[in-house]
Amino acid sequence: MAILILVACIITLILLITWAKLNVFLTFLIISLMAALLLGMPLPHIVQSINKGLGDMLGSLVIIIALGTMLGKLVGVSGAAQKVATSMRNVFGEKYITWAMCFTGFIVGIPLFYNVGFFIMVPMIFSVSNRYKLPLVYVGIPMLAALSVMHGFLPPHPSPTALQIQFHADIIKVFVYGLAVAIPAIIIAGPLFATTLRNMKTTSVIAMSVQDMRDDKLPGLANSILSSLLPVLLIGLSSVFIRFAGNNIVLKNILGFIGDPTIAMMETIAIATYTLGIRMGMKLTDVMNLYAEAIKEIAMVLLIIGSAGILKQIFLDSGANAQIAATLQGLNLPPLMLGWIIAAILRLCLGSATVAGLTAAGIIYPVMQHTAVDPNLMVLSIGAGSLFCSHVNDTSFWVTKEYFGLSMKQTFLSWSLMETLVSVIGLIGVLILNTLVR
Repeated sequence: MAILILVACIITLILLITWAKLNVFLTFLIISLMAALLLGMPLPHIVQSINKGLGDMLGSLVIIIALGTMLGKLVGVSGAAQKVATSMRNVFGEKYITWAMCFTGFIVGIPLFYNVGFFIMVPMIFSVSNRYKLPLVYVGIPMLAALSVMHGFLPPHPSPTALQIQFHADIIKVFVYGLAVAIPAIIIAGPLFATTLRNMKTTSVIAMSVQDMRDDKLPGLANSILSSLLPVLLIGLSSVFIRFAGNNIVLKNILGFIGDPTIAMMETIAIATYTLGIRMGMKLTDVMNLYAEAIKEIAMVLLIIGSAGILKQIFLDSGANAQIAATLQGLNLPPLMLGWIIAAILRLCLGSATVAGLTAAGIIYPVMQHTAVDPNLMVLSIGAGSLFCSHVNDTSFWVTKEYFGLSMKQTFLSWSLMETLVSVIGLIGVLILNTLVR
């Protein structure tokens, strides 16, 4: 029954947005209330779930999104993004620009969670698109594919790390096997798939790019790169140094604080305000006005992200996810395939890749006790399944749609299809590895 209600809610959500042209934020609120009532949630609990879903989702992202958008605005207006884009073209050439974006996403995706990586790197996507007059989605999908794969497959990201611990897998093997599976998935779902999107025209209301500036007015390349990628460097370096801190708790705490995504973004804004703003001749008041403009542009995006979190919370608090899990546990399939299918169905139902992966682990774990399946490969199988077909109940779907100015149809044909390719290719890679490492 829970599955039928969930399907009905998702279909209604799509129809209200595409056919009735309702505001996405209001539609999510309506569908969340509808789902709660159909699932029989007590009325007082519905309000609690709404508040928790909105608060939990925005609480972990709003500062990073806001600061990332501010940084993006400054990087664009100062000419730093133009400088980086020009240098990338000189190294890779316009013909291979999607491969450059893919490689950048791969490197950045190792230390950064997907959401953090997206908001830090989206200014570069806008800049390259504007500089070379290429569609945003064509430039962006290769980088998003790399970020998504790294988030779903490899430690230290939340889901694969938790799965590795739960299945008592070897973290080194998980990482090595994960790279073997991730690289083909990124290449196929990234630069190769992006060639089919070159003619997909979009119009984004979020302005992170500006008119070209004269070369002598641009900041230096080192300044541009460091200012743009400083959050990545702070987070990545702190993670590395923590591993060498031994039992020095004070040092670990300091490094952890410096490398926290929110703190790293605050540090970057403080530095970039000077290096890309004041040092380049801008007044402090002008920089602050840029930041205010940036926040106005993402107000609706923040509301949409928060409202998607409400729907996810309704399904969790109502117990619908437990009912779906119990139904799936009865399937009689090979463990690696079963783990992927369970994670994929939960991803379709719940939206969150992390929630889907962790829920699938709890379902498949008892099955693993009676089989000889490789736990390292099970981590990757569930990780691949948890990325399957992101759609309207996933915040990343709406973030991609709004930032790139896509229609619903275009978002399904680009973002959703890319995630599906990543998931299926990941499963194929896991099954091939399973035959080779036995």
